[in-house]
Amino acid sequence: MKKQMSLFVWAVAVFGMAPVWADTNTGMRGATTADMTGGPAVRTRQGVDYKKYQTRTSVKTYESKDAKNLYYSTPSKRSDLYKQFDANRGATTTTRTSRIEIARQKAQRKYYLAHPFFQPTKGKFGSVTDLNYVMNSYDFDTTLNLVDATLAGPGGKWEMGQFNVKEDFSYGITDQIAVIAMAKFDSSTYKFKWDKSLDANATDDKMDDSGVNLYGAGIQWRFLDNDKWIATVSGQYQHQNDFSNNGLLDLRAGYKYKQSTFYGLGRLWYVDFDGNSYGNGTTDGDKAVFLAYKTNTDNAFYVEGGAGVFSVLDPDWTLNAEAVFGHYDWHQQLSIKGAIGWQPNEWVALNLYLKTLLYDSADDKNLELYWRESAIGYNDYTRVGTASLDKYRETSFGLQAIFYF
Repeated sequence: MKKQMSLFVWAVAVFGMAPVWADTNTGMRGATTADMTGGPAVRTRQGVDYKKYQTRTSVKTYESKDAKNLYYSTPSKRSDLYKQFDANRGATTTTRTSRIEIARQKAQRKYYLAHPFFQPTKGKFGSVTDLNYVMNSYDFDTTLNLVDATLAGPGGKWEMGQFNVKEDFSYGITDQIAVIAMAKFDSSTYKFKWDKSLDANATDDKMDDSGVNLYGAGIQWRFLDNDKWIATVSGQYQHQNDFSNNGLLDLRAGYKYKQSTFYGLGRLWYVDFDGNSYGNGTTDGDKAVFLAYKTNTDNAFYVEGGAGVFSVLDPDWTLNAEAVFGHYDWHQQLSIKGAIGWQPNEWVALNLYLKTLLYDSADDKNLELYWRESAIGYNDYTRVGTASLDKYRETSFGLQAIFYF
């Protein structure tokens, strides 16, 4: 069964990325593709925040029984990724009467896995398992052009619900360069709910679909990381079954201030469609309904820009907020995302997030409506009218389990 995919990102939608790569995963701003010259190709798929590693040196006297609390090891020379949460601020010194030494207090260093700039260092592995649910809906009013008459159709509502499991697995070639592989499974339900005010017997058009529908690979380079600034650039290739081949370029830069990182981001997608049209649609045997975002096109560019902040609240808890504006070929969106993370140790973290729209230009847009049903003489996709959109909505929420080993 072919299927549709919502225009959500993050993702994202399929292109949304887990922290090991970039943004939280959501899905691609794509949807169904269809070959309007014949039968459909309708696959509808639509921290560490380390403060600079500091040592405190002081000349002090202390008792022998306290010597076990001293930290004599040489500090790590690895660059101070992100910023450190210093649990020893305000700690008092101990006394010893037998001798005077240079004492170095131990600062708690933690590599925050939910950080937007996280990637594994040399010889380390990172795993992000992202479970999320995406909802997309809009109302529409139809104008039908049937034979010699133009009729106001019943209109209705489009609804999509999609459960996703996405795995991003990465490996650090060096402290600055990491490679990543990914795959995604989704289970989706798509539905046109028709207004029954004109026809009480009208039935909804719906379909279900599931499977491993995306895989890809990429590379990320953290080319700047000092006590004030951090920046990464990444590239990725993704294949989405029966829909498209995609290339992604992601650039982000952050400024470290106390226990927070303030950052900006930019992303560019190139999407090469399998068919020559894309939109929302359902198929049920011989019958298919297709609401086209665009026709007579075989590729598209998507662009995103945004800003966010990642803060370490205490040694185990983090907070991330982000706003992104995107141009997705046929419409524009402004979305916001919030995430709270819990990391009890160095190797595992849980990150709970929610993403939703503040604005979408899809409202009031007129899309072309196509029908295929041999029982009424539409053997191929036939344009039967237009649909005007209203109340466009997208929301996703999910949980990421992040491992570092």
